[in-house]
Amino acid sequence: MAYEYDSENIFAKILRGEIPNNTVLETEHCLAFRDLYPQAPEHILVIPKGPYVNFDHFGAEASDTELADFSRTVARIAKEIGVSPDAGGQGYRLIANTGAHGVQDVPHMHMHLIGGRVLGRILQQA
Repeated sequence: MAYEYDSENIFAKILRGEIPNNTVLETEHCLAFRDLYPQAPEHILVIPKGPYVNFDHFGAEASDTELADFSRTVARIAKEIGVSPDAGGQGYRLIANTGAHGVQDVPHMHMHLIGGRVLGRILQQA
């Protein structure tokens, strides 16, 4: 499948410095920043710097270096903000919304790292 990346999406503009953000961590391949509309005390978005539309696209086409950097960035942030169990935290949730049914609002691959309180079940039965 060919993925079409929209270079005018809000995260692309953040990466280009056109829109400010509250940066938590920046690496060679990732940018992590606080969500403008947090759903918990800790709500951080982690995005790759490459032009990936969603997790499928990222997983299929990102380099091994980008994939490793992304995973290590998420783990590092979870530890630094104190939600990781090995940092004494009580846990967290990772969410990557994809497509219409996944309610993806921004067509740039991103992971929500959410924690700092009990989050409840991820899905409720219909």
